[in-house]
Amino acid sequence: MPDAPHTVGEVMTRTAVAVGRQATYKEIVALMEQWKVSALPVLEGDGRVIGVVSEADLLPKEEHRLDDPAQTPGVRDRALKARGVVADELMSSPAVTVHADATLAEAARIMARRLVKRLPVVDGVGVLEGVISRSDLLKVFLRTDEDIAEEIRRSVFADLPAAAGVYASVDDGVVTLRGVLPDRALVPLLARAVRAVEGVVDVRIDMYEPTLPGRGRPASAG
Repeated sequence: MPDAPHTVGEVMTRTAVAVGRQATYKEIVALMEQWKVSALPVLEGDGRVIGVVSEADLLPKEEHRLDDPAQTPGVRDRALKARGVVADELMSSPAVTVHADATLAEAARIMARRLVKRLPVVDGVGVLEGVISRSDLLKVFLRTDEDIAEEIRRSVFADLPAAAGVYASVDDGVVTLRGVLPDRALVPLLARAVRAVEGVVDVRIDMYEPTLPGRGRPASAG
């Protein structure tokens, strides 16, 4: 099977910008603008992540500028947050975090499920180690075609002797599998193993099983 998936720790930004509980609204906005980020972890004095303040947490200040929270049914929480002036009053807590040894797929699922663009990376006791963003997750697609092809040969084909008659070509991250595979049932297994290689954009099948005269019949990924 493929090499161990790349982990969050391999692609995260280790120099993470963060704020304390008492950071002011304007300080937070200024830091976001300076560092071009959409969210900042909020830390206790020991570096433990206690929350995250994001652009979404700051926008109620403008959205409900003229509203009275007591007279705004259905949006009371956002209207109250609009009155916040320091990180402790503005942040979303508890923070959605991830560990450095999590796979990139796990981090991507957390971001998609929780609708966030960035995740603080924490150790076993919640101390900040870095931050991973959507753009960090996409770094695996910068791998060269040659690098991807080499990993497929080394860690997929080498562990599947039945694939001895198969070879892979890679073009812009799209892998095409060609050759002869003795058992049609192995095609989905092989395709899944290749898709698991980091940086693979798609997998296309152009293989045959030697059951008929000539080239045989096309194999399918199922």
